[in-house]
Amino acid sequence: MNSFHPLFAMLGGNAGGTGPSPFSMLLPILGMLLIFYFLMIRPQQKRQKEVQKMLSNVKKGDRVLTASGLYGTVAGVKDDVLVLQIADNVKVEMVKSAVTGVVASGE
Repeated sequence: MNSFHPLFAMLGGNAGGTGPSPFSMLLPILGMLLIFYFLMIRPQQKRQKEVQKMLSNVKKGDRVLTASGLYGTVAGVKDDVLVLQIADNVKVEMVKSAVTGVVASGE
């Protein structure tokens, strides 16, 4: 009884029985890596660049939202620290990376 399956014919092996070439076996893996790069890694890198640009452009007077859910107005900017005014006479120092978005520009 011959148990030849049609899928074996699509593998591209030769008649000698040595099997498919190594390149044809690597092709699906390379394709999956390429798809993974364009669907997962590339968008994350793009988003990270946008966040870095937003954080570097934060200036005094901007209204920002922090990761903890606080809204505040930037009262001062130091290297990687922002001074936020969250209420009258209430100022808080926060790390720039805690800012999730600029709500309104200070101008």
